[in-house]
Amino acid sequence: MLKIGVLISGGGTNLQAIIDGCVSKKIEAEVVVVLSNRLDAFGLQRSEKAGISNVGLSKKDFEDKGSYFRKITELLKAHEVDLVVLAGFLEILPETFVKSFEHKIINVHPSLIPKYAGKGYYGLKVHEAVIENKELYTGATVHFVDGQVDTGQIIVQEALKVLKVDTPETLQKRVLNIEHQLMIKSIDKYIKGEI
Repeated sequence: MLKIGVLISGGGTNLQAIIDGCVSKKIEAEVVVVLSNRLDAFGLQRSEKAGISNVGLSKKDFEDKGSYFRKITELLKAHEVDLVVLAGFLEILPETFVKSFEHKIINVHPSLIPKYAGKGYYGLKVHEAVIENKELYTGATVHFVDGQVDTGQIIVQEALKVLKVDTPETLQKRVLNIEHQLMIKSIDKYIKGEI
């Protein structure tokens, strides 16, 4: 069974979707550890409730970014993780970390990459830009993580029509529902060797 390590920064709705997917057997996998860069992330409570090992790690408690990510690597390897999932993890990964888990890190992004992707495009900022630019469609993308920001090989994407009544907040909620589905689909493809 595939062992997943999930990195989060906030509420953990994508984490919950993965946990639910494992429990319902939609994916033959198990979340073995959840790591958060924010000690108050609600996703830590979700993992606690599900009985999953979890750790909050503040960068302030480390000398530098290198030692911070060395600790994350150590924890993931201690749990013998097969796949690292970035589920709203708001940190740019250093190249050394990416190389430690080459072709084993996936990320979900709330746009149709390459649009509204890269540095500075995260969370509500993506949806604000979509509405500001009067886009007709947006969506979500799951992709492999490489050494750059949001440039890795795309695994799955799904489009969504932007409604005239959409605000950045309503759009974010609608895109989030797609993210949950795509996350499960991507992990399943990874398990089946279809990527």
